[in-house]
Amino acid sequence: MFESFHSWALHYTFLGVPAWRWLVGSAIAVVGTLLVLTALRLLARIFSQPHTPAIQALGVAAARTRWWLVFGAFLALGAQALGLSDRTNRYIGLVGTVAIAVQIGLWANSLVRSWATTSLASDHVRGHNPVVLSMMSWFARIMVWTTLLLAALSIAGVNITAFVASLGVGGVAVALALQNILGDLFASMSIGLDKPFEIGQFVTFGDVAGTIVHVGVKTTRIRSITGEEIVIGNAELLGNTLHNYARMEQRRIVFTFGVTYDTDASALAAIPGMVRDICDGTADVKIDRAHFKGFGESSLDFEVVYFVTTPDYNRYMDAQQAINLAMVERFADRNIAFAFPTRTLAMASPLTIARPPRDRAVAERTAHA
Repeated sequence: MFESFHSWALHYTFLGVPAWRWLVGSAIAVVGTLLVLTALRLLARIFSQPHTPAIQALGVAAARTRWWLVFGAFLALGAQALGLSDRTNRYIGLVGTVAIAVQIGLWANSLVRSWATTSLASDHVRGHNPVVLSMMSWFARIMVWTTLLLAALSIAGVNITAFVASLGVGGVAVALALQNILGDLFASMSIGLDKPFEIGQFVTFGDVAGTIVHVGVKTTRIRSITGEEIVIGNAELLGNTLHNYARMEQRRIVFTFGVTYDTDASALAAIPGMVRDICDGTADVKIDRAHFKGFGESSLDFEVVYFVTTPDYNRYMDAQQAINLAMVERFADRNIAFAFPTRTLAMASPLTIARPPRDRAVAERTAHA
């Protein structure tokens, strides 16, 4: 039986190709497809378990494998064993290359989509802007598919140099016409990548102070502290020096006060210690220094520096109020009075001004007399 099969495989031909070549090509196509699909499904099952987001993204990408694309790639590989003409092999190889390129594109597309989904579903979901993430995902997918298309055309023997050059010239013309829009577009991507601020954070720049409510493709919207919504282009926004108070770890506070000039020296020496004790007893306050700073026009001036260990502005105001009230109470116990603007005027007696002589002759007679 084996001999008859062997004889049939050697002598039987189909479309001018021996049967054994058909068997070898079919085995390459079927066995290769089964092995690759089995391995990818196993990886997808393993990576779908709780892992890091990157490993889970690989599992999602492996699950996006299309069996007919894998089979088409191995079918083109198996066709090389048929001993066909070079021209036919070149066309079949092109089909296999396209199948591989499409499958790689699907994997890359799945990785990009999984990255965007994971970013939006993270614990800091409020900080991410869906518009920016979607735009970046869309741009990355366009780059992937464009690169794969050019690679496939190059493998197929198409001269893509002139094609790429023409695209470059056209791209320059479009960029010049849309430079303002493109500037805001790339600024939006920069905001999404560098994250100088995020939605819900309080920022100030120039005379604008407010909370970020939306970051779009071209503009950013800020809800100002006075209630109105401010819309500013992304490129113009990034051209300013931004103060992001949401990322402040602690707040440094400097305040001054003055006491009257009739305060005795012992009380003046005790004031810095009193202020330190008050700050140490106030929640979320860490005292840095308290000093008798100098002599003012109507007061003896003190300067105090402390840190509020929370960036919350309301908590800072609560702490400052508690310090002020405690100072008023402690100073009253020591009969220390806060200074207020005063000015003392010293009045002198009127001066007697001698009248000048009327002329030199009168002055001389007066002198001889």
